[in-house]
Amino acid sequence: MAKAAVATVDDNKLSARLKSWPQRVKAFYNEVRNEMKKVTTPSLKDVQSTTVVTIITVFIFGAFFWIVDGILGKVIDAAIRYLTSR
Repeated sequence: MAKAAVATVDDNKLSARLKSWPQRVKAFYNEVRNEMKKVTTPSLKDVQSTTVVTIITVFIFGAFFWIVDGILGKVIDAAIRYLTSR
């Protein structure tokens, strides 16, 4: 008897969720539309300036990692030569 009562409660929850689905979808769609109205498109000047900053930053990080890789490579090579010559 208890299982039947639980199944009825679960069925009621499921049917309530199914019945409220169209309203929830409509509310979600309206929220998305309201948020999209707040979105602004950047100007060409903004896009160009952020692109230049990004490209410069990539080159700076590339140079940094190239230098660090060279230094660590030489240190590891020296350590291996030292340990194998013993």
